[in-house]
Amino acid sequence: MRATLIDGKTVAAQIREEVRLEVERISRSDQKPALAVILVGDDPASQVYVRNKARACEKAGIHSITQTFPAEISEQQLLNEIQKFNDSPEWHGILVQLPLPAHINAERVIEAIRPEKDVDCFHPFNVGRLMLGMPVFLPATPAGIVELLHRYQIETSGKHVVILGRSNIVGKPLANLLMQKDPRANAIVTVVHSAAGDVTSYTREADILIAAIGKAEFVRKEMVKEGAVVIDVGINRVEADTPRGYRLVGDVAFDEVAEVADYITPVPGGVGPMTIAMLLKNTLKAYEIQS
Repeated sequence: MRATLIDGKTVAAQIREEVRLEVERISRSDQKPALAVILVGDDPASQVYVRNKARACEKAGIHSITQTFPAEISEQQLLNEIQKFNDSPEWHGILVQLPLPAHINAERVIEAIRPEKDVDCFHPFNVGRLMLGMPVFLPATPAGIVELLHRYQIETSGKHVVILGRSNIVGKPLANLLMQKDPRANAIVTVVHSAAGDVTSYTREADILIAAIGKAEFVRKEMVKEGAVVIDVGINRVEADTPRGYRLVGDVAFDEVAEVADYITPVPGGVGPMTIAMLLKNTLKAYEIQS
């Protein structure tokens, strides 16, 4: 391996500590930043994410609550529960853990959250402001990627960034963030998706390659330009001879790509920890706006 490892765990810990110190500084005796998390159903992965968010909030001095509802809850009942948090000045951020059961319209649920409490930055109002370069909040995973690049002093201005994937959670908002006229962005951005014929013809042109497609070890050594920065957003389970019967891998074949890249993120321990750290920053900002 020749690539420098981009250590998301360490950077995320630094950000969480920065948030904790700021929460300590601005909190009042009768109020501090508070996040309400809503979990519907018993999806194991969602339960893990929610527990991790709750622990991170506690360590940062942010008050949090997790409201868990059965998968059978009706859409209207869920909307009613969201409205309670909307109306309460005690709660500054609201997060509905996705995915939701098939009978619930996720778009309608997201739009029910007041924009100033939408710490995930999924509401169309906040997405629109992001596109115009005037955001209230930054979407957590894309913001975490930008922060990693910044803290490792990786230049983005004028660089060709290729993003594999066009999801509403990573690909699209990340493209919007990186093309803004901003010192941390100002990149030339290409978004590659399933309609592309020869994906490699795009990926080999990338100064910074960001993989977010959900395909285990899809990006191979021959798809990466010498000296590129490779950011792996994927997290996939593959069968393995371990006590759990699987191991976690990203969208990038780490060992072989690390031989040609200058910088690379691991999975786990790369982008993942940054998502929760940036969520804490958004909750702090929501408190500041509403206070």
